[in-house]
Formats: sequence, structure tokens, C-alpha cells
Amino acid sequence: MQMESARRSNKERSDATRAALIAAGRALFTARPYGEIGTPEIVAKAGVTRGALYHHFADKQALFAAVVDAEAAAVAREIEQSSSQGTAPYVALLSGGRAYLDAMAVPGRTRLLLLDAPAILGHAEAEAIDMCHSARTLQEGLGIAMAAGAIPKLPLDPLTQVISSAFDRAALAIEAGGNRAEWETILEALLTGIASKT
Repeated sequence: MQMESARRSNKERSDATRAALIAAGRALFTARPYGEIGTPEIVAKAGVTRGALYHHFADKQALFAAVVDAEAAAVAREIEQSSSQGTAPYVALLSGGRAYLDAMAVPGRTRLLLLDAPAILGHAEAEAIDMCHSARTLQEGLGIAMAAGAIPKLPLDPLTQVISSAFDRAALAIEAGGNRAEWETILEALLTGIASKT
């Protein structure tokens, strides 16, 4: 019983250290360019040792990837919570799109996910992380809409990529000062245009 309690407490400490490193990484990576941030600053902000950093992550890039994954998962959660069970598929797509733009309005998130992640991790790894999270929610929503006859049956992967790219472009433009209402109008027209082909 004592050994089990010690194992649990070691796991809790390990999880807490990992969470502290990810939180510190997120705070730093969203505030300044990746290249300006060193591991001594990360461990100081997290309140852990350098050894703890390397116990959990191979290097700074591995920590960055974990931060990107955590932020992408947060975006996906917000999208998933935007529509209640039983919402019409087309309405759910619109709600999910608005939720995506809301989620990307969190300071630093758009740059982190859409600019820094592909530049630092490479396009393939950044895309794989996205496909596990917000792109997955979009693909699932499109698949449900197709099955319900709300949008035409089209090749799902290319359709997901095209619509995802449009929403990413909107998020970047809005962060740069673009008019969100105008971008939402265009994105809704895009989805409506696809839906009208059924």
C-alpha cells in the first residue's frame, strides 16, 4: 500500500512538473520569438531544474511541440463545446467555425499554431498535430453533414484542408486587425455555397 502511494505521489509530482514546463513554455513562446528563448529561462519560469526539463522533453523543440499540442487541443475542446447534441449539421459547422475564431483570439495562439509551429516543427508535424485536434473536429463535422445530406458528398480530406485553410487565413487576418464580421460573412458564404450544391 505504501509503495502504491509512493508511486502515485511520484506520478503526481512528475505530472505537475510536466504541466509547469508546458505552462512556462506557453507563456514564453506566445510572448516572444522561439529563437529568443533559452532553456535556462524556461526552467526558471517553471520553477524546476534543467534536469527536470530534460527528463520530460528531449530538448526545447520537444517542449515547443508539447505546447503546440496542448494549445491545439484547447482549440478543439472549444469547437466541440460550441454545439449541443442534436444541432443540425450545417448549423454545427457554422457554430464550430465561430468557436474556432473565438479560440484563436486567445493572445499569442494564432502566431503559435499557424506561423511558428510549421516554421519550427516543419509543415508535416504541425499538420499532424492539427489533424489530431481542430482539423479533426472539422473533418468529423463535414462527414456528419455529408451523411445527413446537408452538404454534397465530396472528397473529405481535400475539403477539410480547403476549409481549414480558409479559417486559418481568417484567424491570421483578424489577428492582424482585419474586420472579424467581414471574415465571418465570407466564411459563412463559403459554407453556404457548398451546402447549396446538394
